[in-house]
Amino acid sequence: MNRNIIISAAISGSGPTENKTPHLPITPKQLADEAIAVAKAGAAIAHIHVRDPKTGAASRDIRLYKEVVDRIRQESTDVIINLTTGMGGDLFLGPDSNPTELGQHTDLVGQVKRQEHVELLLPEICSLDCGSFNYDVNNYVYVSTTDMLRTGAERLQKLGVKPELEVFDLGHIWFAKQMIAEDILDAPPLFQLCMGVKWGAEGNTTNMKAMVDNLPTGANWAAFGLGSNEMPMAAQAALLGGNIRVGLEDNIYLEKGVLATNVQLVERARKIVELMGASIQSPAQARESLGLKKHNTLVELARAV
Repeated sequence: MNRNIIISAAISGSGPTENKTPHLPITPKQLADEAIAVAKAGAAIAHIHVRDPKTGAASRDIRLYKEVVDRIRQESTDVIINLTTGMGGDLFLGPDSNPTELGQHTDLVGQVKRQEHVELLLPEICSLDCGSFNYDVNNYVYVSTTDMLRTGAERLQKLGVKPELEVFDLGHIWFAKQMIAEDILDAPPLFQLCMGVKWGAEGNTTNMKAMVDNLPTGANWAAFGLGSNEMPMAAQAALLGGNIRVGLEDNIYLEKGVLATNVQLVERARKIVELMGASIQSPAQARESLGLKKHNTLVELARAV
């Protein structure tokens, strides 16, 4: 069991939840305020997607990312910023008779484009989805090819930004280990086990244990589950020696019929692991545990531009 837990809060996500809960942060100010609030509740890391302030829909707008990050950095709360690079991988194929007639919701760009905001803002962590897979929507494939991943990993390595290797199945771990062998990922690697995302690895103890058993020696890792499986997977991750992620990206309910806030989810996860005998790491402790490089000087930010 891990008795010194890092909690990551995925505060917004990109799913169509903007009309399902009034607690979802949408505007840059709301997102920044939420990142600060979850840090005060016990989260060391805030994982951030941005959304269109007018519609609430997921966005890749660099200006929105910049406003969120600038607002967080202006505050004294020392939360670790983790920006997604998952946007831009959505491929909606056409019907079986003409699969190349792409659907209107297709948003497919290269890895360099997916990481533009990271190269500008230099967060300590950004996500890197380690493989393509089918989603539970007709003809929807999330695209993250091996060439894209190598390109992304190499650029992040030069920037000194730690990629959070989001793995949805065993093959994704296998390829992440290949990138480690190619020296385009620095030690110690950081993995996020994404449990229960259809159609990746089903969220259960057997699958999490199998994924953990396939991680490279010395890797740092966390895991999350979706919906009502969020807290069980958090407890399971702690028992297997890992860290945990909770938040409205993964689950919008505190209990059946009761909508949650991000702070409530962090507080509940903290209570669970503390009752199990674990303590919670501060952002400063997590930064040391994960081997992160903090980018917050004007010189570094100017170099990134």
